[in-house]
Amino acid sequence: MDKPLALVLKPNSLSDIVGQSHLIGKDKIISNMVKSKKLFSMILYGNPGTGKTSIANAIVNDLKCHARFLNATLNNKQDLIGVIEEAKMLDGIVLVMDEIHRMNKDKQDILLPCLENGLITLIGMTTSNPYHKINPAIRSRCQIFKLEPLSSSDVEDGLKKAIKKDILKDIKIDRKTIKYISEISGGDLRFALNLLEVAYYFNKDHKIDIEVIKTINNKPNFFHDKNETGHYDVLSGLQKSIRGSDVDAALHYAARLILAEDLDSLYRRLSVIAYEDIGLANPTIGPRLEACINASERVGLPEARIIMSNIVIEMALSPKSNTAYMAIEKAIADLETKNIGDMPSYLKSPYIGYKYPHEYRNSIVNQNYLPEGLKGSKYYIPKESSKYEINLKNTKEKIERFKEGLKDE
Repeated sequence: MDKPLALVLKPNSLSDIVGQSHLIGKDKIISNMVKSKKLFSMILYGNPGTGKTSIANAIVNDLKCHARFLNATLNNKQDLIGVIEEAKMLDGIVLVMDEIHRMNKDKQDILLPCLENGLITLIGMTTSNPYHKINPAIRSRCQIFKLEPLSSSDVEDGLKKAIKKDILKDIKIDRKTIKYISEISGGDLRFALNLLEVAYYFNKDHKIDIEVIKTINNKPNFFHDKNETGHYDVLSGLQKSIRGSDVDAALHYAARLILAEDLDSLYRRLSVIAYEDIGLANPTIGPRLEACINASERVGLPEARIIMSNIVIEMALSPKSNTAYMAIEKAIADLETKNIGDMPSYLKSPYIGYKYPHEYRNSIVNQNYLPEGLKGSKYYIPKESSKYEINLKNTKEKIERFKEGLKDE
């Protein structure tokens, strides 16, 4: 079977790489490392198709160093031991490790001393945030470099280079189609090259236009790894956009989840936002969200996107209050950090001395309900973010004033 175009075109030198000028441009860190022929252990992280493997290969080729390539998921402990033994014979080796965030503790324990004494120089690659996913002991021995998503113009340059190589013989494609492929690639050059190759074989005359591309792929490509960092980044973007009342950004992140057909994650995160960030400023939002979720489940995709758009817009433009969230956080913090003492005896059976509020004016009685060590603690601090919470604030103050009056009687 022929190799995929993306593999055939893999860069042999840093000068062949598209994008990442902040790392491999003139006088930038990785370029200067190679120029100085001095390599340090590093971790390259970023979205798929941004050039992690390409940069690792290019470094090895440019420095003409001994290197071995492993995958933390596929290769076992014996494979790693074999690389270490080879490193001892060669007095050092470069280990290029893909999926490094999946390296288990056994492998880490074997690798760490070799990084420490310089026997192995590591180039790790991952799509996950290394600050969250990689063992701190490994991380502290490496320089960490983030690869940015390629711009549409970067991907366009990569496609043009591929076409000029004349590997796809007699290809017929215009500038508009190249630009279209680059725009729907989501900064993933590998995706763009794979799409170009499939389109090349779509017609016998190898003519590619926008309609051919739409026939093959009618969805834009974007990074959404359901179980990894990118997934949580999208959810974080959604929540922070709604919290910041940016309706357009909120719709963008919701659209990413909808295109990934990940409605469950969208439902769960919106449910959190409804009570954490909107809360008492708009207490009707919770039931309204629940109604939208039920309607979305009933009709399913693609129509569910319309229903979810309604609620995302309403949530983004709703008044916001985190007072309920902050109140319970303070209450939990006191439980975890203070000697709270015993709760009042009249709140416990047989309730001797308990004053039944309904027997008193306004159903309010001057009676302490908190444990002794928390007497006088204040957890709920209202905001004046909406009429509803202003009413709660006024009611709270009225109750407190009434209690103060009872003390004076």
